[in-house]
Amino acid sequence: MFNYRNYLFFLGASLVISIGLQMVLPFPYGLVTALGIFIAFPLFLRKRYMSRMGGYGGNSGTKGGGFFGMSSPRDSISVKYVCLVCNNKHKGGTCPRCGSKTQRADF
Repeated sequence: MFNYRNYLFFLGASLVISIGLQMVLPFPYGLVTALGIFIAFPLFLRKRYMSRMGGYGGNSGTKGGGFFGMSSPRDSISVKYVCLVCNNKHKGGTCPRCGSKTQRADF
């Protein structure tokens, strides 16, 4: 899971590495590599944390934290409807028991 202390540690480590590269490399190259490391390293950490949680829509088949909370694969989403006339649970547009189209969604 996400640990704030580890994130600050890795952010500080990337800062130290980028400052060290600025001292070793000449001016334009050191600045470009330092900015690249300072931007790419938190993105790498975020990708690692999200892959652990099962986000980013991987093929692992596990539910995980996405942008809007817990996500699940498209195949397992099934919306059932409850007929308001006869209270029958079914899939589809009309009730198979009474033929009514008045229904509410049941998740």
